[in-house]
Amino acid sequence: MNTHIHLLCITLLGVLLGACGGGSGTDATVHEAHGMNAEGDADEGPHHGRLLTDGEFALELSLFETGVSTEFRVWVTEQGRPVKPDDVELTVTLNRLGGRVDTIGFTPQDDFLRGDTGVSEPHSFVVSIEADYRGKRYSWQYDSFEGRTRISPEVAEAFELETLVAGPAVLRETLTVYGRITSNSERVREVSARFDGLIQAVYPSLGETVAEGQPLAKIESNESLKSYTIKAPISGVITQRDANPGEQTGGRRLLTITDTSSVWADLSVFPADRQRVRAGAPVTITAASGGQSVDSTIARVDVLADVNQAVTARVVLDNTDAGFPPGTFITAEVVVGRHPVALAVKRSGLQTFREFNVVFAQVGDEYEVRMLELGRQDREWAEVLGGLEAGTRYVSENSYLLKADIEKSGAAHDH
Repeated sequence: MNTHIHLLCITLLGVLLGACGGGSGTDATVHEAHGMNAEGDADEGPHHGRLLTDGEFALELSLFETGVSTEFRVWVTEQGRPVKPDDVELTVTLNRLGGRVDTIGFTPQDDFLRGDTGVSEPHSFVVSIEADYRGKRYSWQYDSFEGRTRISPEVAEAFELETLVAGPAVLRETLTVYGRITSNSERVREVSARFDGLIQAVYPSLGETVAEGQPLAKIESNESLKSYTIKAPISGVITQRDANPGEQTGGRRLLTITDTSSVWADLSVFPADRQRVRAGAPVTITAASGGQSVDSTIARVDVLADVNQAVTARVVLDNTDAGFPPGTFITAEVVVGRHPVALAVKRSGLQTFREFNVVFAQVGDEYEVRMLELGRQDREWAEVLGGLEAGTRYVSENSYLLKADIEKSGAAHDH
């Protein structure tokens, strides 16, 4: 898709999502009326956390994100006065998309309660709080979503959202080399007269395409004075014409036919890389001016170096569509190694969210970011070192539409 089509898709996606009730949310409604202001937003406490109240009892829950990890910290008050952290038993349960449940206990520290378990990304969950103070139990529940959206199957199909299941892959290590397309000398024929004589006619012009068996020239033999016809030994293009009517053949080459349906890609491999490039190695070739790439394999590697000390690695290319005329400069990616990894995702599915590289995990009609720690990458795959479980279904194509919807709906990082 081009940029205009992308913008149109995003606009239509917003319309369709609005019609079907889709979209994202962050810090949605607290189930109890307590802890809400007149506008329906969550009240904020003095430590910039969410303030939850039940009568004279109040609890401020804050995500503390300065440092190497993220954790919950809680301050408790009664009738506006601080409560000793030792007097409160507290548990927070995080219900995540996909059924994962994180249970966090708390221990007293200074004037607050500190969570005993870090809170992993994404910070998107249904939060349930249970507090015991002086024999009375208090409970709250609210949604705190980020990077999440809901899309109907019809909309997902309309916008060609493709998904894959995260699992093992083989990364291909490649080497970039450069070269040039040359004629396949096995597909070149030099045409001369079998019996020398007077050239009476030459039928094709330079650059003309001829078919195998097509008449090329008419010669009158010097010995028999009889005329005979020279026919094309192969199909191809007349790339050289050195004969004209009225001339003697003189034992020389009259015409050259080149079949460009097969060409050679001659790649220059310099000394530092000679040991890495082998015959049979997969290679992807692209014209230096751009265009579609083609896949093939290295047919052979020369044993003699050129004056520039490079050896030639040769690739035989099917050029039936004439996409690589001889003389074309090319760039090639040669596979020089394969590295199996336990978990990888398609690079086409990667997006950025906040400061993270992410993919969008799919659970039913809901999609949510998964913050990734990435390792090695090749043209197609990115190794995942953390942030995603094997077996997770994720969006591998057109994930930019999900990012656009989340950004449009304002699903920010807000606790």
